[in-house]
Amino acid sequence: MGALAYAATRHAPPALVDLGSKAERERLSASALKAFFAIAERWKLKDEEARALLGGPAASTFYEMKRAPEGRVLDQDRLTRLSYLIGIFKALHILHGEALADQWVGLPNGNRIFGGSTPLSYMIRGGAPAMQTVRRLLDARRGGL
Repeated sequence: MGALAYAATRHAPPALVDLGSKAERERLSASALKAFFAIAERWKLKDEEARALLGGPAASTFYEMKRAPEGRVLDQDRLTRLSYLIGIFKALHILHGEALADQWVGLPNGNRIFGGSTPLSYMIRGGAPAMQTVRRLLDARRGGL
């Protein structure tokens, strides 16, 4: 008996980005921050909520990131958080109309993952693992998994 192999596909797997690489983090940080602050505005996040989603940077650091994202190099944790949030934003806009997509994170949700609370409060309480759960939930709903 030969070894089982997956069928060949014409689609190559997406390339993984090495967030451990400073060069990659330098390349991605400014655009990720710009996207995050645009999303925060669309979601009508309070600064405290946005800070919490970023992992709780000091207020001075947060406002400096907001004022001048260029030249900042985020750590792997913050870039991972931003990746989840950008993916959540994108999935919501695929699943829902613009108004609902932008309100969804702040609406009470009956899904047992959220237990009646808002997805935003769930992600703030649970950090990156909760963001990953929300991202996976939305990707599954849109048939992305």
